[in-house]
Amino acid sequence: MADAGWIGYIPPMKYAIVIPDGCADEPQDSLGGKTPLQAGRTPNMDRIARTGIVGRSNNVPVPLTPASDVATLSLFGYDPLVVYTGRAPLETAAMGIGLGPHDWAIRCNLVTVENGEMRDFTAGHITSEEGRPLIEAVQAALGGPVNGGRLEFHPGVSYRNILVFRADKAAPFAADTKTQPPHDIPDELIAGHLPTGPGSELLRDLMERSRAVLADHPVNKARVAKGKRPATQVWLWGQGKAPTLEPFATKYGKRGAILSAVDLVRGVGVLLGWKRIDVPGATGYLDTDYAAKGRYAVAALPDHDLVCVHVEAPDEASHEGKADEKVKALERIDEQIVGPLLEALPRQGDWRILVSPDHRTPLRTRAHAYGMVPFAIAGTGVASKGQPSYDEMIAEKSDLVFDKGHELMRLFLD
Repeated sequence: MADAGWIGYIPPMKYAIVIPDGCADEPQDSLGGKTPLQAGRTPNMDRIARTGIVGRSNNVPVPLTPASDVATLSLFGYDPLVVYTGRAPLETAAMGIGLGPHDWAIRCNLVTVENGEMRDFTAGHITSEEGRPLIEAVQAALGGPVNGGRLEFHPGVSYRNILVFRADKAAPFAADTKTQPPHDIPDELIAGHLPTGPGSELLRDLMERSRAVLADHPVNKARVAKGKRPATQVWLWGQGKAPTLEPFATKYGKRGAILSAVDLVRGVGVLLGWKRIDVPGATGYLDTDYAAKGRYAVAALPDHDLVCVHVEAPDEASHEGKADEKVKALERIDEQIVGPLLEALPRQGDWRILVSPDHRTPLRTRAHAYGMVPFAIAGTGVASKGQPSYDEMIAEKSDLVFDKGHELMRLFLD
């Protein structure tokens, strides 16, 4: 790894991390051969690049699945090959659901399947208010004792919910139980992507039986009457047992705060010992209140060593194949989150800021992908390398490369 431009001893300071989820992409014909980062007007991110450094990191090591659970652990300085146990356990932490030593958590999406194809992994971005009675109906019909354990369906945010398998001894699942994220199979036949391995019969049975539970539910009837997509079934995936993570304050000596509308990312922060800060109007979608996230992040700086703001919108735009919406999301992140942080941080004394997606989500595939993502760091003690902008092409020319993404955090803080 080349010299990053760090100089001398750095006293205690304030740190900010901004995560434009899934923003790393490829050149788009619809954007004149530019990536969304290149096409968007992002003067604040570009300022970080010009006054600091741009590099790239690999946050998803093979053989783990490219997704925010694995990638966020890397970005926060933890080796996912060592600590990762599954996506759902991270979300249960954010929801305040405890897991016993033999319990398993499983992600439970409300989805729309039509003609055997995954038409919409969000069930038309169903609201939390609509999703709750649907999950409660599933719990009433399918929850309770089964296979030496007990099933608990817990409503979450929008289409994102949790199934917990409570067990007094070994559950039917294992490390080689395989499930498929529904957002990675848009408009594909689901038959080839159903769970396999230990315990898969139970998961497949629950998914199948949920169709009858939801088919004539009043919530779905109302959605169809309004021209919206119904939640036709649950999709179970991302299973795992409770992870053991060393507190961030112990590992890195910093007190953190996490701002995100996504339970997964909030859950990682909670497990690290960071304070969870909920922002009114934060939806985890394109309509999120970017300005509110910026205000709450700035307000959190005085009481925390590190403040992390995660924004799901660019990732959602990629999943929907909307290049223009991805550009708009990046521009709003730049103006209403990165800009206010850049203005506020110097007032706190010494400071640094890191901007980086967790993983790649190309518009071409509408799915998460392996590969390097660009990052930019600026602030106290960071010498400029003269890079003109923050984007994938500038990062590819940089000699600052982290093949193990979790090593970036140590450099950022030190």
